[in-house]
Amino acid sequence: MKILLVIVIVGAVLLAALLALLFLFTWRTARKIEAAFPPTGRFIDVPGARLHVVERGEGPPILLVHGLSGQLENFGYGMIAPLSRDHRVIAVDRPGAGWSTRPAGAPADLKAQADTLAALIDKLGLERPLVVGHSLGGAISLALATYHPERVGGLALIAPLTHPPKTISPVFKAMAMESAFARKLIAWTLLIPMSIRNREQVMDIVFGPDPVPADFPTRGGGLLALRPSHFLGASEDLLGVAPSLPPLLARYGDLRVPISILFGREDRILDYRENGEAFVAKNPATRLTLVSGGHMLPVTAVDTSVDFVRTAAASLREPATV
Repeated sequence: MKILLVIVIVGAVLLAALLALLFLFTWRTARKIEAAFPPTGRFIDVPGARLHVVERGEGPPILLVHGLSGQLENFGYGMIAPLSRDHRVIAVDRPGAGWSTRPAGAPADLKAQADTLAALIDKLGLERPLVVGHSLGGAISLALATYHPERVGGLALIAPLTHPPKTISPVFKAMAMESAFARKLIAWTLLIPMSIRNREQVMDIVFGPDPVPADFPTRGGGLLALRPSHFLGASEDLLGVAPSLPPLLARYGDLRVPISILFGREDRILDYRENGEAFVAKNPATRLTLVSGGHMLPVTAVDTSVDFVRTAAASLREPATV
């Protein structure tokens, strides 16, 4: 009995030591990442969030909204510069992502995020911008147009989430854990080692069949997603989608702003039939464009994505037909 007790005590001590080492490794790595990739924009306080925002150019406004576990550099990789030549481009780190923060306990459902973007639009004095949403950013953009239609000029959605997924992608499984304690434990101990170990498998799902650009971790901001705060913010986003997306479905047909959707046929995160064609069935005026490619079109198909947004922006300036 005493031997068993000693084994248990030794095992507990070793486990505690391992967790402490993993925590220290995570803390030091996160600090190094933050030092290497500091904020590139300015901070704007709105109700419920402190938002990191990058603004470039002049002209008709375009608001860029990134997806789950992403940040504004997903657009900064190649889209912001060309679009800013003749538009005022605003890219935002959503609450809890990139360098933006969200207070503990603040809601992360689609309406709450739409309210945050509406407040940002007001704060910046944007006149009915074209809202470009990628992936989860597409669902948030749809919520913005639904709950704040007077603030949106049109939607250009790239690989958007529009319907509840049948299953959660293995890439996001850990984020979907119900236990907040378990998510924090993973974020501060196992997240970085697991991300390093499973990088190729995860990137193959997120980017495939397109190749992952070698400079995505740096130029595209991929390394910022390794921080515990980013993982926990994305987890809150994911858990907030489940109850708040279904109520939007019944209102898709009521949307009156111009909507364009760009989807890759080989997308391994969101199926174009379940999220593109299914949306068009509810809102037939939507313009759906299908191209060869995966989920990360803003990074892997920059020219295609820029042309798509430019076309959508130009359509807002066309005179209405009777």
